[in-house]
Amino acid sequence: MNSSTRRHPRAYIGSFTSAGGRGITTAALDPRTGALSALHHTDHTVANPSFLALAPSVGLLYAVSETDRGAVAALRLDGPGPAGSPGAGGPSARALPALLGTTVPVEGAGPTHLAVAGNSLCTANYTSGSVSMLPLRADGAPAAPARTHQHRGRGPVRERQEGPHAHGVTPDPSGRWLLCTDLGTDSVWIYDLRDADASLRPHREVPLRPGTGPRHLAFGPAHSGGRRIADRRAYVVNELDSTVVTCGWDPVRGTLEPLGETRLVPPDHAAAANHPSALAIAPDGRFAWAANRGDDSIAVLDLTSSALPERVALVPSGGCWPRDLAVHPAGHRLYAANERSGDVTWFGIDPATGMPRPAGSLPVPSASCVVIEPGAGA
Repeated sequence: MNSSTRRHPRAYIGSFTSAGGRGITTAALDPRTGALSALHHTDHTVANPSFLALAPSVGLLYAVSETDRGAVAALRLDGPGPAGSPGAGGPSARALPALLGTTVPVEGAGPTHLAVAGNSLCTANYTSGSVSMLPLRADGAPAAPARTHQHRGRGPVRERQEGPHAHGVTPDPSGRWLLCTDLGTDSVWIYDLRDADASLRPHREVPLRPGTGPRHLAFGPAHSGGRRIADRRAYVVNELDSTVVTCGWDPVRGTLEPLGETRLVPPDHAAAANHPSALAIAPDGRFAWAANRGDDSIAVLDLTSSALPERVALVPSGGCWPRDLAVHPAGHRLYAANERSGDVTWFGIDPATGMPRPAGSLPVPSASCVVIEPGAGA
């Protein structure tokens, strides 16, 4: 890329259009300061694009449409700028998402999360309590029909666990397995992706403590502090009791073993009024950060001090109702999408302590998700 076409790396921010969001916001990311500046938004091209996933190898951005008629969309990252926009059709207009084809139904209601797994796009459908898998065409676009699996079960929290509520889908690092956290059944469902072409049947269901409400799962890196980790860890954020569960993961057998819990807020912070959302893990595996909605804080977790993460600090999220977190690819900055205050706040990260330091904020109405391009500078 020569100097005439060179551009800053991008961040993409999802939102709820039903609550005043402007669809997907494209923002330039200053590689020197980490600051975001808005470039473009899609408005209602996709309804409620509340969660996004990048597929940089094919130049696409995937989005859920979190509606009763759940759907997914693929957007080209190098589409032309909108008519009349600054630099439309020129080099500065590149990397503005443009819908590839049309939205595709997932045959499930209220998809909240999606991930690319092999040659498929998978979604967790919260309202219907199901998982969907859609094949990807040669151009990367999802295709119908979706294959689905309906979860069964419920939990003890009547107003939230009257039935299954699949909330997150995460491929394991080996690419063989798909793990789905279900808030309604207090469990993690594991799917063997080798069998996905024939059917979408779970390999096993792993129960967690009743009433915890598993929402989000993230795998720790293979290395931490420069040393290789013999036993891969997975971390499950529980929305209903403000804990994170550390699990051992066996990619050969596809087994998940809960090892212990860490509280994300102190007892005097009224955990019943707090609803953790997302977990971001530093690239070097030394620290993790968990978003607390209600407490409106970010829990700083030390992953090196003991067998379980240690909560070492709570810092304000910079807004209200932090729904998502993203760590910069270089590990030096953290971004929080604050849904109810309508902004994305960024922080500098102290490399020695993992402590976030507030550095700036970008207004984004009803912000729900933020993803950052790989190779986004230092």
